[in-house]
Parts: sequence; structure tokens; C-alpha cells
Amino acid sequence: MKALQQFAIASALLIAGVSAADAGWSRSGGGTGPRGNSWTSSGGGSCYGGSCTSSQKFTGPRGTYTRDGSTSCSGGTCSGGATYTGPAGNSVKRSRSFTVN
Repeated sequence: MKALQQFAIASALLIAGVSAADAGWSRSGGGTGPRGNSWTSSGGGSCYGGSCTSSQKFTGPRGTYTRDGSTSCSGGTCSGGATYTGPAGNSVKRSRSFTVN
């Protein structure tokens, strides 16, 4: 669900025509769960010329998970995709598109 929210935000930035300087972002965090296991999370992205890219990384007690994605909009149609990779190196690619009226 979080990836969908990030996609919606990136798409809104593209549609609004936000400049690259205004659209760059980064985040990081971490913590310890109730069983004493720690985790870290980081990510970043930017938009320029009708395209946005983003990358996130989560490391926890079961390994590291990554997501790398991009979205492009032109003429009212937006499309994009992301690759999700798990700790064993297996990955899945997802793509999507929508039209803005």
C-alpha cells in the first residue's frame, strides 16, 4: 500500500509540473521491535522533465528488501513500474498506467 501512496504522490508532482529542485526527497529511519530486533529504512527520489524515480531499502532481521521504480507522464497518460527484490535476490516487476482527465 505504501508503494501505491508513493506512486500517487509522484504522479501528482508530475501532473503539477513541479521542478526537479522542488520534487527531490529523501528519508531514513530505524528502530527496535518488541522482540529486540532492529530495522533500518531509507529512500529517496526526484522528478525532472515529466519523469520521477525513487528507490527504497528496508533491512530487518530477515534481510534486506529493495524497491526501485519510475513513473513518466505525457499527454495525460502516466505509466511506470517498479522492481522489488528480496533478501534471497529474487525479484518481481510490477507496471501500471493511468489516464488523467
